[in-house]
Amino acid sequence: MIEVSDAIQIVQGRLSERRFQHSLNVAKLAADLAVSFGVDSEKAYLVGILHDYAKDLTADELLLIAEDNGIINNEVERQVPDLLHAPVGALLIEKELGIKDSEILEAVRAHTLGSVNMSILDKIIFLADMIEPDRKAYPDLERLRQLSSSDLDAAMLLGLESAIRYCLNLQLMLHPRTVSVRNLFLQKIAEL
Repeated sequence: MIEVSDAIQIVQGRLSERRFQHSLNVAKLAADLAVSFGVDSEKAYLVGILHDYAKDLTADELLLIAEDNGIINNEVERQVPDLLHAPVGALLIEKELGIKDSEILEAVRAHTLGSVNMSILDKIIFLADMIEPDRKAYPDLERLRQLSSSDLDAAMLLGLESAIRYCLNLQLMLHPRTVSVRNLFLQKIAEL
Protein backbone atom coordinates (compact mmCIF):
# COMPACT_ATOMS: atom_id res chain seq x y z
CA MET A 1 0.00 0.00 0.00
CA ILE A 2 1.22 3.48 -0.83
CA GLU A 3 2.18 5.77 2.03
CA VAL A 4 -0.01 8.86 2.46
CA SER A 5 3.02 11.15 2.21
CA ASP A 6 3.96 9.56 -1.13
CA ALA A 7 0.39 9.91 -2.40
CA ILE A 8 0.36 13.58 -1.45
CA GLN A 9 3.60 14.20 -3.33
CA ILE A 10 2.40 12.33 -6.43
CA VAL A 11 -0.98 14.06 -6.51
CA GLN A 12 0.62 17.47 -5.98
CA GLY A 13 2.70 16.85 -9.10
CA ARG A 14 -0.36 15.82 -11.16
CA LEU A 15 -2.91 18.45 -10.25
CA SER A 16 -3.20 22.21 -10.44
CA GLU A 17 -2.59 24.00 -7.16
CA ARG A 18 -6.33 24.68 -6.76
CA ARG A 19 -7.26 21.06 -7.41
CA PHE A 20 -4.50 19.84 -5.08
CA GLN A 21 -5.81 22.08 -2.28
CA HIS A 22 -9.30 20.71 -2.95
CA SER A 23 -7.92 17.16 -2.57
CA LEU A 24 -6.27 18.05 0.74
CA ASN A 25 -9.55 19.54 1.98
CA VAL A 26 -11.52 16.47 0.89
CA ALA A 27 -8.96 14.20 2.58
CA LYS A 28 -9.15 16.03 5.91
CA LEU A 29 -12.94 16.15 5.89
CA ALA A 30 -13.19 12.51 4.81
CA ALA A 31 -10.91 11.47 7.70
CA ASP A 32 -13.05 13.45 10.15
CA LEU A 33 -16.27 11.90 8.83
CA ALA A 34 -14.67 8.45 8.90
CA VAL A 35 -14.01 8.79 12.63
CA SER A 36 -17.66 9.79 13.17
CA PHE A 37 -19.00 6.85 11.18
CA GLY A 38 -16.57 4.14 12.30
CA VAL A 39 -14.53 3.86 9.11
CA ASP A 40 -10.72 3.69 8.81
CA SER A 41 -9.76 7.38 8.87
CA GLU A 42 -6.34 6.82 7.32
CA LYS A 43 -7.91 5.02 4.37
CA ALA A 44 -10.51 7.79 4.03
CA TYR A 45 -7.73 10.39 4.05
CA LEU A 46 -5.83 8.50 1.35
CA VAL A 47 -8.93 8.22 -0.84
CA GLY A 48 -9.57 11.93 -0.37
CA ILE A 49 -6.05 12.68 -1.60
CA LEU A 50 -6.44 10.34 -4.59
CA HIS A 51 -10.09 10.93 -5.57
CA ASP A 52 -9.33 13.46 -8.34
CA TYR A 53 -6.20 11.69 -9.61
CA ALA A 54 -7.41 11.97 -13.23
CA LYS A 55 -9.25 15.29 -12.91
CA ASP A 56 -6.68 17.39 -14.76
CA LEU A 57 -6.54 15.09 -17.79
CA THR A 58 -8.02 16.53 -20.97
CA ALA A 59 -11.34 15.32 -22.34
CA ASP A 60 -9.48 13.55 -25.15
CA GLU A 61 -7.14 11.81 -22.70
CA LEU A 62 -10.05 10.67 -20.52
CA LEU A 63 -11.93 9.33 -23.53
CA LEU A 64 -8.90 7.53 -24.92
CA ILE A 65 -8.07 5.82 -21.61
CA ALA A 66 -11.72 4.94 -21.00
CA GLU A 67 -12.20 3.54 -24.50
CA ASP A 68 -8.94 1.58 -24.39
CA ASN A 69 -10.00 -0.01 -21.09
CA GLY A 70 -13.69 -0.56 -21.82
CA ILE A 71 -14.99 1.60 -19.01
CA ILE A 72 -17.49 3.73 -20.89
CA ASN A 73 -20.90 2.60 -19.66
CA ASN A 74 -23.19 5.22 -21.14
CA GLU A 75 -23.24 7.59 -24.10
CA VAL A 76 -23.50 10.54 -21.69
CA GLU A 77 -19.90 9.79 -20.69
CA ARG A 78 -18.78 10.37 -24.28
CA GLN A 79 -20.70 13.65 -24.38
CA VAL A 80 -19.41 14.79 -20.97
CA PRO A 81 -15.95 13.23 -20.65
CA ASP A 82 -15.26 14.89 -17.29
CA LEU A 83 -17.63 12.29 -15.80
CA LEU A 84 -14.96 9.74 -16.68
CA HIS A 85 -12.36 11.25 -14.34
CA ALA A 86 -13.59 9.04 -11.46
CA PRO A 87 -13.45 5.61 -13.16
CA VAL A 88 -10.31 6.57 -15.08
CA GLY A 89 -8.75 7.78 -11.84
CA ALA A 90 -9.51 4.43 -10.17
CA LEU A 91 -7.98 2.61 -13.12
CA LEU A 92 -4.85 4.77 -13.09
CA ILE A 93 -4.21 4.57 -9.35
CA GLU A 94 -4.42 0.81 -9.65
CA LYS A 95 -2.08 0.66 -12.65
CA GLU A 96 0.32 3.49 -11.83
CA LEU A 97 0.40 3.34 -8.03
CA GLY A 98 -0.19 -0.38 -7.61
CA ILE A 99 -3.19 0.11 -5.31
CA LYS A 100 -5.28 -3.07 -5.28
CA ASP A 101 -7.54 -2.29 -2.30
CA SER A 102 -11.06 -2.64 -3.72
CA GLU A 103 -12.55 -0.24 -1.16
CA ILE A 104 -10.18 2.54 -2.21
CA LEU A 105 -10.72 1.89 -5.90
CA GLU A 106 -14.51 1.81 -5.56
CA ALA A 107 -14.62 4.99 -3.48
CA VAL A 108 -12.63 6.81 -6.18
CA ARG A 109 -14.76 5.25 -8.93
CA ALA A 110 -18.07 6.25 -7.27
CA HIS A 111 -17.26 9.76 -6.07
CA THR A 112 -18.87 11.60 -8.98
CA LEU A 113 -22.00 9.69 -9.99
CA GLY A 114 -22.49 7.46 -6.97
CA SER A 115 -23.33 3.79 -7.29
CA VAL A 116 -26.16 1.50 -6.26
CA ASN A 117 -24.11 -0.36 -3.64
CA MET A 118 -22.29 2.44 -1.87
CA SER A 119 -20.27 1.62 1.22
CA ILE A 120 -19.91 4.06 4.08
CA LEU A 121 -16.49 5.03 2.70
CA ASP A 122 -18.00 5.64 -0.75
CA LYS A 123 -20.63 7.95 0.75
CA ILE A 124 -18.04 9.80 2.83
CA ILE A 125 -15.85 10.54 -0.21
CA PHE A 126 -18.83 11.52 -2.38
CA LEU A 127 -20.07 13.93 0.29
CA ALA A 128 -16.66 15.28 1.35
CA ASP A 129 -16.09 16.19 -2.30
CA MET A 130 -19.35 18.18 -2.31
CA ILE A 131 -18.98 19.94 1.04
CA GLU A 132 -15.27 20.56 1.60
CA PRO A 133 -14.60 23.96 3.22
CA ASP A 134 -13.48 25.80 0.07
CA ARG A 135 -16.42 24.59 -2.04
CA LYS A 136 -18.13 27.53 -3.73
CA ALA A 137 -21.52 28.18 -2.13
CA TYR A 138 -24.59 26.60 -3.68
CA PRO A 139 -28.20 26.46 -2.40
CA ASP A 140 -28.05 23.17 -0.45
CA LEU A 141 -24.47 23.41 0.81
CA GLU A 142 -25.07 24.33 4.47
CA ARG A 143 -27.90 21.82 4.89
CA LEU A 144 -25.74 19.17 3.21
CA ARG A 145 -22.89 19.91 5.62
CA GLN A 146 -25.23 19.50 8.58
CA LEU A 147 -26.73 16.24 7.30
CA SER A 148 -23.32 14.78 6.43
CA SER A 149 -22.31 14.82 10.08
CA SER A 150 -25.38 12.89 11.23
CA ASP A 151 -27.11 10.90 8.44
CA LEU A 152 -25.10 9.80 5.40
CA ASP A 153 -28.10 8.39 3.53
CA ALA A 154 -30.16 11.58 3.92
CA ALA A 155 -27.09 13.59 2.94
CA MET A 156 -26.59 11.40 -0.14
CA LEU A 157 -30.20 11.98 -1.21
CA LEU A 158 -29.85 15.73 -0.79
CA GLY A 159 -26.45 15.76 -2.50
CA LEU A 160 -27.70 13.79 -5.49
CA GLU A 161 -30.81 15.95 -5.79
CA SER A 162 -28.67 19.08 -5.57
CA ALA A 163 -26.43 17.77 -8.37
CA ILE A 164 -29.47 16.93 -10.49
CA ARG A 165 -30.98 20.41 -9.93
CA TYR A 166 -27.64 21.97 -10.87
CA CYS A 167 -27.57 20.05 -14.15
CA LEU A 168 -31.20 20.87 -14.90
CA ASN A 169 -30.73 24.58 -14.15
CA LEU A 170 -27.75 24.77 -16.50
CA GLN A 171 -29.38 22.48 -19.08
CA LEU A 172 -26.55 19.96 -18.74
CA MET A 173 -26.89 16.28 -19.51
CA LEU A 174 -27.86 14.03 -16.63
CA HIS A 175 -26.19 10.68 -16.23
CA PRO A 176 -28.84 7.99 -15.69
CA ARG A 177 -26.77 6.43 -12.89
CA THR A 178 -27.14 9.59 -10.80
CA VAL A 179 -30.91 9.38 -11.20
CA SER A 180 -30.91 5.65 -10.32
CA VAL A 181 -28.75 6.20 -7.25
CA ARG A 182 -30.96 9.10 -6.16
CA ASN A 183 -34.05 6.91 -6.49
CA LEU A 184 -32.36 4.18 -4.47
CA PHE A 185 -31.60 6.56 -1.59
CA LEU A 186 -35.14 7.95 -1.78
CA GLN A 187 -36.52 4.42 -1.40
CA LYS A 188 -34.05 3.58 1.38
CA ILE A 189 -35.12 6.62 3.40
CA ALA A 190 -38.83 6.01 2.73
CA GLU A 191 -38.48 2.48 4.16
CA LEU A 192 -37.16 3.74 7.51
